[in-house]
Amino acid sequence: MPFFKKLRTPDYDIFSPHAWYVPGVGGMFVMLGWLLIGAIIGNIVTFAFTAIFGAEAGTEYGTLVSYPLMFIPPMIYSRLASGRNTLFETGYHLDNNHFSPVGGALAAVLVVVATVAASFCSDIFLKVLPPMPEWLESTLKSMTQGKVWVNFLCVSIFAPFFEEWLCRGVVLRGLLNSKRADGSSMHPAWAIVLSAVFFAFIHLNPWQAIPAFLLGCLFGYVYWRTGSLKLTMLMHFTNNTLALALGHTEMFKDAESWLDVMPPVWYGVGFVVAVGLIAGVIMVFRQIPVRGMSGNCDEIPAA
Repeated sequence: MPFFKKLRTPDYDIFSPHAWYVPGVGGMFVMLGWLLIGAIIGNIVTFAFTAIFGAEAGTEYGTLVSYPLMFIPPMIYSRLASGRNTLFETGYHLDNNHFSPVGGALAAVLVVVATVAASFCSDIFLKVLPPMPEWLESTLKSMTQGKVWVNFLCVSIFAPFFEEWLCRGVVLRGLLNSKRADGSSMHPAWAIVLSAVFFAFIHLNPWQAIPAFLLGCLFGYVYWRTGSLKLTMLMHFTNNTLALALGHTEMFKDAESWLDVMPPVWYGVGFVVAVGLIAGVIMVFRQIPVRGMSGNCDEIPAA
């Protein structure tokens, strides 16, 4: 026996431990419950930061801790539930690479284009809502117009990673692959829509929920076709970073939508072009074959 033991190679695979947790509709509500518990814990942390460092600094820096902390309870639950199922159930990878015949590089470019187009189109749906309350408007602006590095971490890094892990990697993957008592599965269209509703609900206000639902449907379609959590994280990153960049641009700081900075006629032209781009991207992704109604989430056989 050697005197020095070889150190264990670090395991950076953070997705596989959750692969055997395949929640259905009931499990989706369980995850929502754990997320709400995490949100309560996060709010307590933010309150503590505010009490120690003052309102502005406490809220800003407290978010760096409280936001990822909010997802810890559902992540722990998912990992434990997955561990219990490892020997008896089939697992499904959270992240897959079904890009052929489109190719990964082109798929990445196309989803960025589609995300920007969908973000542009979603503005028109916000016009049916009443004006945003001042406290909410102030809160959202603090997320996009505060310190750039703090905003970037929270909005462009944390949100795409944690929200995509939950909404696509766990919830949508579960809805697509979980079996009913009669052995049937949910239709993929319903699974995508339901996961988008979940995605919208966790934003907790209609001014964010409507765009989140529309984008969630697009993200869900891409995930169903490719099984790639990397692509949906890229899409989420693109949308949030675009909002962040516009929030730090003088022309857009006080604008609530594109209609506040461009004539309706030009917005209409842009809307038509954007819808055409989204349709074109969807047509390209339709070339990617799916293995069945559950899409392209690769199975992991029971041990």
